[in-house]
Amino acid sequence: MTTPLETVRNIGPAMANALRLAGVGSAEALVAMGADAGYLRLLNPGARPHFIAYYAMVMGLQGRPWNDAKGAEKAALRVRFDRLKADASPTTDTTFERLLDEIGVRPAR
Repeated sequence: MTTPLETVRNIGPAMANALRLAGVGSAEALVAMGADAGYLRLLNPGARPHFIAYYAMVMGLQGRPWNDAKGAEKAALRVRFDRLKADASPTTDTTFERLLDEIGVRPAR
């Protein structure tokens, strides 16, 4: 049995739904992968990056209030967030475009 994502502090229904759509199906899965990998899973399908959502997830996985990061800690989280944005490979192709790629109609990218 798995624990719903909403049981993680600071993870509400919208974030939980986005995580599930990105393939993170439980609180256990999110805890195991950590905030950085979990947030990257959101960015890769094309979710718009949002710093507050990222650091709320980090704080929540530590059992802290969403707005608990201050000063140097918050600045370090910003550096991590910017690195995640740079590392993300958003997929914006439509289903039709993915099917064209599968049958080799479009040139490889």
